[in-house]
Amino acid sequence: MKAGLRRFMLFGIAGTLGFVVDAGITLLLLRIVGMNYYVSRLIAFLCAVVTTYHFNRRYTFADQIDASQSGLRRRYLVAMVGGFALNYGTYAALGLRFPFFHEFPVVAILAGSFAGLLVNYLSSKYWVFRATPVVADISAPSDAEHATAERKIG
Repeated sequence: MKAGLRRFMLFGIAGTLGFVVDAGITLLLLRIVGMNYYVSRLIAFLCAVVTTYHFNRRYTFADQIDASQSGLRRRYLVAMVGGFALNYGTYAALGLRFPFFHEFPVVAILAGSFAGLLVNYLSSKYWVFRATPVVADISAPSDAEHATAERKIG
């Protein structure tokens, strides 16, 4: 399987896990806690982001990152907020326009998830988990390297 397709499939698995967390927590907050349709989704989103971050870091983009990359969590959250704007916008618009979605919010969550999918994938691949370029060491040669070079010349 080609690396790009494999990566996209893993991203889809992460998204599916995120969807389950998102929908599960939204339903819990709506049905058990009695929270608002819109507020419950904001809390569930943060839980889903944590879930997808860990999966994507460990499996989907593991070959593109190294331990020294700083700000990874912060970049991931910022990137997911971009996708969530489409996701939540779709969810909210459906809820405002059609009362059906208040009874079956999982359908609106699914529609929103598809709306944000491409933005989340592209921002993850090209910004959050971008491959760290290898920088050549252009420092001055060490004394040992300098002595070896002199022996070869002289």
